[in-house]
Amino acid sequence: MYVVCLRYARTQADAADILQEGFLKVFSKLDQFQFQGSFEGWIRRIMVNTALRTYQKQRFDHEYSGFEQLPDAPVDPDAISVLSEAELLGLVGQLPEGYRIVFNLVAIEGYSHAEVAGILNIQESTSRSQLTKARRWLCEQVEKLHKINA
Repeated sequence: MYVVCLRYARTQADAADILQEGFLKVFSKLDQFQFQGSFEGWIRRIMVNTALRTYQKQRFDHEYSGFEQLPDAPVDPDAISVLSEAELLGLVGQLPEGYRIVFNLVAIEGYSHAEVAGILNIQESTSRSQLTKARRWLCEQVEKLHKINA
């Protein structure tokens, strides 16, 4: 579960705090587990929700990163496949807060844009836009790292 927390946190110390707070919630709500689905999935959802609540205080509604000026040209979708998991997660960790959270929720956790919009209290179009910009930035970084011509 630490890896899940690390995907949402900016530092290892933040991830450890989220993990600790998440497990406190797991133990305090253990009687609410209804044995529908996997226990690991239930814990993962608590960890993700704990991470999101932690960073909801630092809203990204007005975050400006410079990624807004990226061109709208299509990017090779296979560019990311040349990276190891550790390299990709390292690049994901460099994304601005809002882009990183949306990318984690949609691309890694499997949430829909409608679910992300509900969780983060944003519009679905904002979720889609942030995911697109995050993917585009990640692809550009991969191209820089591995000299891939798009």
